[in-house]
Amino acid sequence: MSRIGKKPINLPSGVTVNVTDKGTVTVEGPKGSLTQDVNPDIQVKVEDGQVVVSRPTESKRHKSIHGLYRSLINNMVIGVSEGYKKELELVGVGYKASNQGQVLELNLGYSHNIFFAVPSEVSLKTETPKGKNPIITLESNDKELIGQVAAKIKSLRKVEPYKGKGVRFVGEQIRRKAGKTAGKK
Repeated sequence: MSRIGKKPINLPSGVTVNVTDKGTVTVEGPKGSLTQDVNPDIQVKVEDGQVVVSRPTESKRHKSIHGLYRSLINNMVIGVSEGYKKELELVGVGYKASNQGQVLELNLGYSHNIFFAVPSEVSLKTETPKGKNPIITLESNDKELIGQVAAKIKSLRKVEPYKGKGVRFVGEQIRRKAGKTAGKK
């Protein structure tokens, strides 16, 4: 049996889960509401302040989607109660970040500035502390959406292994490579 799928999801106070007959799960909480379509084979029940996800058979296909939908619903419950936050830092000389509303303006060493439109479900904040690297902060209740936005921003300037320049998560460890050795003898 799926170890992840069989664990019930505890609902924090202020969070409600509604399951329709067509297999749509709606989770509402203090930070908003999220919906997810669930495969018709998987059963989702709300009982005693917990969400229980079950599958009809032990087939490989049912086992694989059992844990998937349990994790997706758990991420939705955490998102509407606590929310998700990702911080990216720009490492490199002259790299800058600023925002006008939901439009992020990045200067990443190219000949032009990059303008990136962030979805309205994600709140955006940029700061440049004196003497430190610029930081982009993303906050949302949707884990999948905030991950996609952060990955897209990171892909605009990947971290290179020699000097470590590029866009990375705050606290991310980068594997560095040794450069050229000393001159010829």
